[in-house]
Amino acid sequence: MERRKIEIMDTTLRDGEQTSGVSFSSSEKLTIAQLLLEELHVDRVEIASARVSEGEFQAVKSILSWAHANGYANRIEVLAFVDNGVSIDWMVNAGVKVQNLLTKGSLNHLTHQLKKTPEQHFSEIKHVIELAASHNIATNVYLEDWSNGMRNSPEYVLQFLDFLATQPVKRILLPDTLGILTPHESYKFIKELTFKYPDIHFDFHAHNDYDLGTANVLEAVKAGISGLHLTVNGMGERAGNAALASAVAVIHDFAPEVEVQINESSIYKVSKLVETFSGVRIPSNKPIVGDHVFTQTAGIHADGDNKNNLYFNDLLPERFGRKRSYALGKTSGKANIEKNLQELGLKLNDADLKKVTQRVIELGDKKETVTKEDLPYIISDVLDSNLYEEKVIVKSYALMNAMGLRPSATISVSIEGEQFEENAQGDGQFNAFMNALANVYKKKGRDLPKLIDYAVRIAPGSNSDALCETIITWEIDLRIFITRGLDSDQTVSAIKATQKMLNII
Repeated sequence: MERRKIEIMDTTLRDGEQTSGVSFSSSEKLTIAQLLLEELHVDRVEIASARVSEGEFQAVKSILSWAHANGYANRIEVLAFVDNGVSIDWMVNAGVKVQNLLTKGSLNHLTHQLKKTPEQHFSEIKHVIELAASHNIATNVYLEDWSNGMRNSPEYVLQFLDFLATQPVKRILLPDTLGILTPHESYKFIKELTFKYPDIHFDFHAHNDYDLGTANVLEAVKAGISGLHLTVNGMGERAGNAALASAVAVIHDFAPEVEVQINESSIYKVSKLVETFSGVRIPSNKPIVGDHVFTQTAGIHADGDNKNNLYFNDLLPERFGRKRSYALGKTSGKANIEKNLQELGLKLNDADLKKVTQRVIELGDKKETVTKEDLPYIISDVLDSNLYEEKVIVKSYALMNAMGLRPSATISVSIEGEQFEENAQGDGQFNAFMNALANVYKKKGRDLPKLIDYAVRIAPGSNSDALCETIITWEIDLRIFITRGLDSDQTVSAIKATQKMLNII
């Protein structure tokens, strides 16, 4: 059985640009339009509203110049207005070949905004359609506020559609302008129209005010819609439009009777580019494109993935040009650690793996996530600790740094079961700590090694709450040795490196 083809019209550059604070430059618009058509393979792109600004005109002209040269001119669309030909002149000068004419799809809008009768409105629309055709511009018609029209004035909507059925219109666009539809209504209203007007190509334009955009898209598909309007990352006014990534995934997986031509493997790449150009961050938990949506956090999930992929669903990350990852933190188990070690080409015996897992859990209690790049540092820290018996323990410390006062430290240290407390000042918090420690060792009649080098580093590719590794080089009796400490706090990691030194000497 041949599947029914559904057109995808992307309106990121027009409706998506109505996201608060977003304005794409001319070159950014051209780049996005090219990617949408040539990488994602969307059927059509709505790139702007007519008459907005000189900058918008130049952007549209640039895109249409490229489109004409590459055979895409009939797939580039511009929102136009019933304005007695002013929009037509604007589009002719920009090279536009398809207009999406904004009209009133509810009696409420017609009566209170335009203050006109249906007959007056229809007459003006007819004139604009004829004028566009005389300039070889094809017309699609938006029925603004159509969803409220179907709820509150369905007789007007049907009267309007009866009129449009007599006009040379390519598509009729049905927007849920205020995002008020439920999935049940989306199916019911669209099914009524596709049944009554089987020869008309209807597009559905969903907004996401109730977070129902994707659900409404799926119901529209089931009701026989011919086209869908979507935006990259769900950008758009207020709560945005139905997101392209989610809608395409849902159609692929839950509407096998239809076909869309979107190249799923390019979705993430285009999504990240639009994030960069728009400055609007993608929520980390946004389906398909969020940073964390293909990350397994719980150890039981990683273990299940090792056992016949028990926690996989059809949304495999490879479909969208992505990879599954396994988070490291306080909910990690050995399976999470092993998955990350495999990617690093490392393998530990069971005893060391257990120690590393416990260390990751401890660190996870202090910071949200331990990264894969942190693992070699953690392994080094844990295995290094196996080389000596811990007879000296820094039990407690209080570090103070106040404006106008020298930094100070108060410490409590246990040396082979004997407790010592000291305080001291220094040139910095760690220097104060070392001075207090020196006071403790004077009581024991011993000197501390000389600190001859101090270096701090974080794992390459790690993030802002990264683990610090502090590497301290010591000298005692002409012998030089190095200790390392690991923590999310730089001073604490230095203190841990110092405690290792105390046990080594």
